[in-house]
Amino acid sequence: MTTATTKKVAILALLLLVAGLFFYFDLGSFLSLDYLKTSQQRFQQLYQEHRLAVIAGYMAVYIVVTALSLPGAAVMTLAGGGFFGIITGTIVVSFASTIGATCASLAARFLLRDWVQAKFGERLQAINTGIEKEGAFYLFSLRLIPVFPFFVINLLMGLTSMSMRTYFWVSQIGMLPATIVYVNAGNELAKIDSLGGILSPGLIASFAVLGLFPITVKKIMHYYRRRRQT
Repeated sequence: MTTATTKKVAILALLLLVAGLFFYFDLGSFLSLDYLKTSQQRFQQLYQEHRLAVIAGYMAVYIVVTALSLPGAAVMTLAGGGFFGIITGTIVVSFASTIGATCASLAARFLLRDWVQAKFGERLQAINTGIEKEGAFYLFSLRLIPVFPFFVINLLMGLTSMSMRTYFWVSQIGMLPATIVYVNAGNELAKIDSLGGILSPGLIASFAVLGLFPITVKKIMHYYRRRRQT
């Protein structure tokens, strides 16, 4: 077994161990809407007494949950609004979610990309070329449309050739509108009965239009440039 393979096996085992402990000890119960609502006042008091420590602990948990694609990211985002308020909550959630998403994508790239490229390299050549040219636009569109699960985007983009720097800043900008919506909802946590009612169909459609707008404009500009050249 090569050194690279040994590292991959070790990292995979560590990720599976952490995920297994999460489910074995039912830690997901602490990331439920009911628990958040009943604990909001206690956490707010703790935040007033130890601001930096609470923010650091919150970000660490959020990053781990997102990096391992564990259930609870939506509730964690609501908690950001409920604990820290809209402005601080948005900043903290934005960076924590983007760091976690980037870690998830890096893990997928390190563990799976070589195998996927070796097995499907020829079939993926067109996709890799498209990602190099317009990957940022596609990622931005996917991030803005909440119907696409973020963990799937993290996994798939990790298998492409997109640079992690581009992945980070495009994800942060693309996820920001939905982050603001959830943080704002979390700021009035007592009024929320379920996660499903936060994003209305009209709001999702608005995000979709906003996400498709940049790449649509680019395609139109490319079409007119080709017509002028011919």
